[in-house]
This record gives sequence, structure tokens and C-alpha cells, in this order.
Amino acid sequence: MKIDVRQLTTPEEHYEASLTAAVAFHTDIDDAVKWGVKGENEWEQDWGAFAEDGTMMARVMNNQFDVHFDGHVIKSGGIGAVATLPQYRCQGAITAIMARLLLHAHESGEVVSSLFPFNHAFYRKAGYETVCWRENYVMPPAVLRPYRFAGRAELWKPGDSVAPYAALYDRFAAGFNLALCRSEARMAGHVKGEYYKDRKFCYLLYEGDQPVAYVIFQDVRHDPAAILSVQEMVWNGPAGFNAILGFLARFSADYGEIRLFLPNCLNLLSLIRTDDAYGITKTADQGFMARVVNARKLLSLMRKPEDSRFVIQVKDELIPRNNGTFTVAGAKVQPTEAAPDLVVSAQALAQLALGGVSLKEAVYRPDTQVTGNEALLEEIFTRKPILVEDHY
Repeated sequence: MKIDVRQLTTPEEHYEASLTAAVAFHTDIDDAVKWGVKGENEWEQDWGAFAEDGTMMARVMNNQFDVHFDGHVIKSGGIGAVATLPQYRCQGAITAIMARLLLHAHESGEVVSSLFPFNHAFYRKAGYETVCWRENYVMPPAVLRPYRFAGRAELWKPGDSVAPYAALYDRFAAGFNLALCRSEARMAGHVKGEYYKDRKFCYLLYEGDQPVAYVIFQDVRHDPAAILSVQEMVWNGPAGFNAILGFLARFSADYGEIRLFLPNCLNLLSLIRTDDAYGITKTADQGFMARVVNARKLLSLMRKPEDSRFVIQVKDELIPRNNGTFTVAGAKVQPTEAAPDLVVSAQALAQLALGGVSLKEAVYRPDTQVTGNEALLEEIFTRKPILVEDHY
């Protein structure tokens, strides 16, 4: 079947795409009115695949935003609203969209792309790979009793400024790869809500006159006891982190369980001071994948010794411009015919460059081979702090 792929531009096309999503995601058709506004903002690209008779088969959205990477701010894309009508499934519609979308993303300056997969194997075919950035913890509040927060906690209420939240987030996010750069408007989207109706609570924690952390959590009614589910927490260092634990310890009479997550660079089980660490359970989160869109740009910006030099061969089936062998000398990345020190797929390069795995781990992948310069490569390709707080 011939498939026509194009970026959607008209309100009618966006609305048709919203109907496709309503069918694919099993939502009420009335919700299509809400979905219909998607793609009309400049940061939202809406793509469609059409059959020969002009019927829309599938749609994919690419949300564009800036993220942090190794001390730089880079352009990124976030894939979402991936939907195919049942009668057109298994006919290559999404694959066709992704091929066009990723080429366009490269041309428009994106360096990386990411998504929250329904299936890992499906998106690996498009060059994405798992980045296990966070670990989830479940515990009874009593586990945190040794912690004390003596400062002031301020509940956010409708009409309050989000500026203190945004300032804390900006400082915190700059230290993590893939963390979004947030405007105050985007920050407001995380904080806003009527706590007395939505059961969503946002607390700013102060030591003296200075905010040192914030925590946002959802009150989940559950039998036999309610659950405190942390949606987001940000801190300014060890003092801010301990302030959060001390504040959460106050809720032992309210909740039977606390659920929270931490970046995988911070292992709570190694840090916790409690008599009952066995009361904490920990699971890894595999629900996030990333891919390289512009390999040369990513390699150029990647943190490395100034005098470093190595040769890397990249294999990318969907973005031909990423294919090739390159000499990486500091910030300069040039094509070369020299023998590579490292051979990687696009999937492996995403994990390595972003810091999801170290080189010592990546060599267990069948698509990663080290042939030389091993000591330098192990110094460059290490695990790095990663933060993904925004969904799309």
C-alpha cells in the first residue's frame, strides 16, 4: 500500500487526527474536541499517514522543547499521541511517519528525541533505546521517622506565584541530562490545581527565609489506607533533600504508604537512616526511551577531556546523516576513513552519550564493539544524572 506522510496544518486535519486518537486510545469521542487543539501550538508538530484514498491511517505528534545535556541546552523532540486506526494497523503507517518525522527533526535542529513507549521492541525499530532514569520506592511513612523538618512549609494555593518553584527547578534541572527547560507557564502546569478538590498538594519548604525544596504529591484514596504519591520533588542539595524526607515523615497518621521516585544516581537504600530499611521496596522504571537525532552534534557537545581524541562508527537505519565514521577531537567531529575505536548503533549511542549506561555496561550489548582507545572511552562514557519530570 502506498502511504502518504505529511505534517498536518489545518484545523480540519488536527480534528481528524484527534478522532483517530480517540479511537486508538479508547476515549470518549466528546474528548476529541479537547484533542483537536493539539498541533496548533508552535511547539507541537502533528503528523499524519494517509491511504491512497486520502483517509488518515495514523497520526504522531512531536512536541519540541529544550533540554539540558552535559552543561548545554539542546533542542529536543518528544513523541506522543501515537495512534493508528485498527483497520490500518500492521501496514507500516507509524514506521512511515517516524522516518519522515525524524529526518525533519534533524533538519530543524533537534539533537535528541524521546518518548514513553507502550512497547520497547516497537520503538527500537525506530532507533530508540531504554533509558532507565529513575527508581521507584514504596514505604510506610514510619520509615522516615528519624528525619525532622524544622523549617516552614507553605502550601501553594490558586493565585500564588510559581516563581519560587521555577527558580528551584531551574537550578536543580541544570544538573541533569534530559531535564526540560521550563518557563513559568510550564511550571504553572505542574503546580496548578485546587487542592481541596483535586487532592493535589504542592508544598514549598523553607529553611529560614530561603526556599530549599518543593514537593508535589497526589492524595490517592485507597482501602484500607490512603496513599501519598509524590509526583515531583526538587531540592537544592543535601539540606533540601533531608527537608523533604523530614516533611514527608509528618504524614504517618494520614497515609498507609508513601510512593516516590529518585533519579538513579541517588540510591535511597544506601542513604536512608532508619531502623526499618527492610520496609522499603524498590523497582526500576523502564518507561522511557530516547534516540539520537543528530549524532555529530551530540558527540560535539558531550562532556569530555579537552585533549581527547577517538574514532567512532555510528549505524543508524532511519537517519542516513548519522551513518558514518567520525573523528571526535574535543568539540570537533569530522568524517574520517580511519579505523574506529568504537562501533555503535544509534540505540547504543543514545544510552552511552546521554549517560544511561557506562561503556563497561554497553559492551554487553551486541551492537557495541570497542576496538581501541579503551581507557579514554571508559573515562568519557560513564553513567550521568538524568531527570525526566515532564510527560507529553
